This record gives sequence, C-alpha cells and structure tokens, in this order.
Amino acid sequence: MPGQKVLVVDDSITELAMIATPLRNSGFEVVTAVDGDEAVEKVFRERPQCIVLDVVLPKQNGFQLCRKLKNSELSRHIPIILLTSKSTPLDRSWGLRQGADMYMTKPFNVDELVASVRRLV
Repeated sequence: MPGQKVLVVDDSITELAMIATPLRNSGFEVVTAVDGDEAVEKVFRERPQCIVLDVVLPKQNGFQLCRKLKNSELSRHIPIILLTSKSTPLDRSWGLRQGADMYMTKPFNVDELVASVRRLV
C-alpha cells in the first residue's frame, strides 16, 4: 500500500512494535504516537488514512480521542480501529458509539489486523 499512511497509537513501546511491524511489512507507512495529545498532533500533521488506537492512554484515553477526531470536520473521514485489552461487550459498544469504525481486542491476530486496515483504507 505505497502512500497509505497508518497512525498507530499505544503507550506501550512493545505493543507499538507488535502493531507497527506487520503493517510496515505489508507495505503501509506507519507513524506512531504514545499518548492522546501526540496522536492529535500527528493526525493533523501527518494526515493518516487510518488510525489504530489503544483505549488506555495517558493524557486522553482512546474513547475521548476517537470522539474528538470523529467530531472534527478535518478528521471525521479517517477510519479508526480501537485495538485494546478492554474486551467487555460494554467496552465494545461504547467504543463504537464514540465513532470507531472497528473494535478489536488484544491479544490480536496480525493477519486480521492487516486485513482490517486494508479494508478501511
């Protein structure tokens, strides 16, 4: 996917690598952020075609960030995948109500993640 940029947001460096590496290996350009504030900055500076977003983050959690991005005229078109350890039906429902295009739980299947990003871009 040359030219297809994905923003991966997770406060764990290990998780960032586990998410970013297979996306890079599949041809995506990957940009990363470690908290909600950095993610907002990168969304507007980097203009990603998709965002893979953890829920448990410092500064702004993924639910707040998702809602903020989906309420902004400049970013509402960007598909967001919430990828999180929060796995209850209530968490999933709440995430989708915040505007997420997809909700996936950790541990995740690498092939499923790559296929989901491909489908959304």
